[in-house]
Formats: sequence, C-alpha cells, structure tokens
Amino acid sequence: MHQKTRTYRTLAAIAAFYILLFVLEQVVPSYSMLFPVLKKTAVYALVAVSMNLLNGFTGLFSLGQAGFMLLGAYTYAIIMIPEGSRESVYRMFGGEHWITFSLSDVFGSEGAGAAVGMIIALLLGGLVAALFAYLIGLPVLRLKSDYLAIATLGFAEIIRAFFQWDKLGPLTNGANVLNGFPYFSSVLPFYLVAGGCIAVIVLLINSTYGRAFKAIRDDEVAAEAMGVNLARHKMASFVISSFFAGVGGGLLAMYQCMAQANNFKTNMTYEILLIVVIGGIGSISGSVLASFLFTACNEWWLRFLDDESLGIPLFRGGFRKVVFALIIMVIVLFFRKGIMGDKELPDVLRGLRGKRRPRKGGTAQ
Repeated sequence: MHQKTRTYRTLAAIAAFYILLFVLEQVVPSYSMLFPVLKKTAVYALVAVSMNLLNGFTGLFSLGQAGFMLLGAYTYAIIMIPEGSRESVYRMFGGEHWITFSLSDVFGSEGAGAAVGMIIALLLGGLVAALFAYLIGLPVLRLKSDYLAIATLGFAEIIRAFFQWDKLGPLTNGANVLNGFPYFSSVLPFYLVAGGCIAVIVLLINSTYGRAFKAIRDDEVAAEAMGVNLARHKMASFVISSFFAGVGGGLLAMYQCMAQANNFKTNMTYEILLIVVIGGIGSISGSVLASFLFTACNEWWLRFLDDESLGIPLFRGGFRKVVFALIIMVIVLFFRKGIMGDKELPDVLRGLRGKRRPRKGGTAQ
C-alpha cells in the first residue's frame, strides 16, 4: 500500500473517531458514565504516551510523572481562576493571593475566546513542568536505571509536599482545593487537545530525534559512537515528556474541576506506569488502548462488584479492586510484552490481513 493511501486512511479513521464522539454526545444521556470515562481516558492516554516517550523509546526509567502533572494542574488553575473568585478560593488565607491577573478575564469566560485562554493556560502548564524538568534533569540524568527512578520519584513527593506548604498559601492555597476555574464540559475538546499532543509525539518519534532516542535505548555506547549527543538527547526527551505530562495535569484539573496536591500521589505515577506496561513499552497505540481499558474497568465496568445489594456473598466494597488486580496479573502473565508489544495498531492490522490473504495455489491461513 502506498504511503499516501495509508496517510489518507489514517486521517479518515481519525476524522471518523471525532465524528463518533460528537454523535455520542448528542445521543447518549449526559449522566452516563461513558463521558467521565472517556475524559479520563484522554488524560491518561496523553500522560502514558509522554511516559512511554521517556521509558519506552529513550530507555530512561523515570517515576516523576505525577509531579509534573501537579505542576501543570496548579499552573492552569492559578492563572485561570477569575479575579472576582480569588478571594473566596483563598479564604483560608484571608483572601490574600499573589496572582492578580487571570486569563479568564483577558480572554473571556465563554465562546472561542474562553477556549483560546484555556489552551494557552494548558501550554503554560506544560512549559512550567518542562522548566522544572530541565532544572531537575541537570543532576539526575547522570543517574541510570533504578537510581534515576528513585530520584524522580523523590522529586514528585517533594513537589507535592512543597505545594501544600502554608507559606505558599496565597499562591497554591496550601493543602486546600483550587477551584472556580473554567474547564471543558464536553468530551470532544479533551480529545482534540490530547490527540494533538499525541500526534506531535508520534511525529517526534518518527523524526531524526526519535531515531536518536531509540538508539540511546538500544545501546548508549553504539549511539555515542554514531555521533549522538547522549546528554543533550536525554535532556530533550526528559523535558519534552515532562511538558506533555504538564499539559495532561492541566487536563486532569479540568476533569476533576479542581487542583489539589493530595491527588497527585505516587499511586498516580504507578497507574500511568501500569498503563504503559499493559499497553506495551514502546507502543503509542498500546498506551492509548490500555488507558481506555484501565479506566473503563476501574471506573465503570467492574463497579457492580462493589454492590452488596445484589445479594452475592463476595460482592462488597473493595471487591472490584481484587478482581481488577487479578485481571492485571493475567494480562502480565500471558502478554509479557503488553497487549501491543512494541508494535503499533496499523502494523497489527497489516499482519492480520497478511495472514488472511490466500497463498498462491493454496487457501487462506
């Protein structure tokens, strides 16, 4: 199949997906669990792909994703809370607040202007996360393997504790919730933002930089011998991954309608890492697919297992988590490389078509 044909089919599939989302919003009742699951899937897919860029394609084992998401979420919330609402939001600190402007007031709270303001705020959240990643990367990227994971995990915990410090209350509201900012109420904008970011990551992976990342992952010594600047490319991968994690954090603040440091615990990083492993380390399609399966099972499909009113002995609060853990164990045991391995969805589909194609003088396999 020619490259142009594949490109057209990919674009047509993407367009069909967005049309499907639009139709679902018109047909399915707004109270359905489908929409919260789809929104959270978009957020987790973006963050999982950003982690896969670092862990799967560059070979750097980082566990700081929750910290960068926190930075993106707080940046978005702080600069988007309308000036008129700040006094009530920061009431635990006497209404005192250090930020005296709001992008909501600049771009408006409705229509296209509001959307522009929200997207700018999301990008600024990503930039703040990228800046912190650069500063942190200067010392920690000298470490390797488990040591790098421990260092980035420690950073995430330090950031979470720092943002709850009362001295920063007029900025972060301490351990209290930041809310009252505008957010996307529809599913479609979540997927437009997340899809656009994932598309940029895919283009990056298929570029010269992406090939350099993969060379570092496969063999650092050989990559350096071929002229790859290890320090520069590792830093670029770390910063880019953190930027998109920051954008994902802003989207998560929109999904939750609030930003609070206590939500960005180590468990969130482990969830993202689990999604990457289930989908396949080194597979973008796998991360997206696993994000939906993880969110749908955890938030929707297995909810009935917690319902004691059904009269089934084992069905009670928390039983859903037990069954979910068993499902994960089965996937890990039978899919050692994840659902997709290191392949992408188009590769899998081509392989299936190849198996069905009849051989000359024979029958289809």
